[in-house]
Amino acid sequence: MSRQSLSLLKNLRSIATGSKIQTRSVTYMPRPGDGKPRPVTLIPGDGVGPLVTNAVEQVMEAMHAPVYFEPFEVHGDMKSLPEGLLESIKKNKVCLKGGLKTPVGGGVSSLNVNLRKELDLFASLVNCFNLPGLASRHENVDIVVIRENTEGEYAGLEHEVVPGVVESLKVITKFCSERIAKYAFEYAYLNNRKKVTAVHKANIMKLADGLFLESCQEVAKKYPSIAYNEIIVDNCCMQLVARPEQFDVMVTPNLYGNLVANTAAGIAGGTGVMPGGNVGAEYAVFEQGASAGNVGKDTTEEQKNANPVALLLSSAMMLRHLQFPSFADRLETAVKRVISEGNCRTEDLGGNSTTQEVVDAVIANLD
Repeated sequence: MSRQSLSLLKNLRSIATGSKIQTRSVTYMPRPGDGKPRPVTLIPGDGVGPLVTNAVEQVMEAMHAPVYFEPFEVHGDMKSLPEGLLESIKKNKVCLKGGLKTPVGGGVSSLNVNLRKELDLFASLVNCFNLPGLASRHENVDIVVIRENTEGEYAGLEHEVVPGVVESLKVITKFCSERIAKYAFEYAYLNNRKKVTAVHKANIMKLADGLFLESCQEVAKKYPSIAYNEIIVDNCCMQLVARPEQFDVMVTPNLYGNLVANTAAGIAGGTGVMPGGNVGAEYAVFEQGASAGNVGKDTTEEQKNANPVALLLSSAMMLRHLQFPSFADRLETAVKRVISEGNCRTEDLGGNSTTQEVVDAVIANLD
């Protein structure tokens, strides 16, 4: 028998028997005691936050996931974080969070920013990607935006010099720039990503963004297998809208990352389906990836049709962080099935389903 005929026979045999072969991938070997339920601090938050965090609770219960929640009532208009919250997160190491409304203007600082600073959650990660079955303007979008979370314009260093003149300081340090660059390259290395793009405005802010760029360049030299390039933030926004598929991992200072992540999310399918979280050396807080401070419209809260997909996918990230990969896989698969089928979608995705109907559909699709 010729080599070509033998190859053809093998292919036909593979096709004929392939549907009968079942494989299960080995994700990791747990240590004794790894199945013990883990406590997770829960912040339902404002607006639609309680709706979508309750969605996660229901799905976790349906999966019998080895986690249980310690809820804290926190609202964005509070002057400070409530007593016991930080202690709970420091004890549990992990938190799941709904949106906290940030007051515009006035003297009340953002609790979202305060939480990141208190826990030194220096890296924000948002994954913006196409979901099969969900129409978007571009295909092959799979972008991870990694944003420095503790300084830059978000440092909160503002004061009124004289009446009518306000000075706002942008703080960039080598220490924070290097560690966010290291995290971005480490993430790319561990997740088989091919390229890291640094976003900047060093053509104008030559010292501040120049320092950020220098730090990224130094770290890039330690990862020769990962491609590295740089892009000015305004050109970056234009390129995101025109050809988002060119980007892989993006590392940014604080403010730029907020803008870039929301733009990428809108291109890939909407902020309601993009997962994310904030991580530091010791603690992690998982929340909706883009527009995390968006608590929804009053009508969405009243009609109970908030989209829970982003937070469900963020909770899958949380399960993987807790080393429960099979539960994360089951949850992600179920959510993607519901989106792909297209029978159960909330208003922001072109449907008319309620939050609870989406939750019920996800639970029905759990393996």
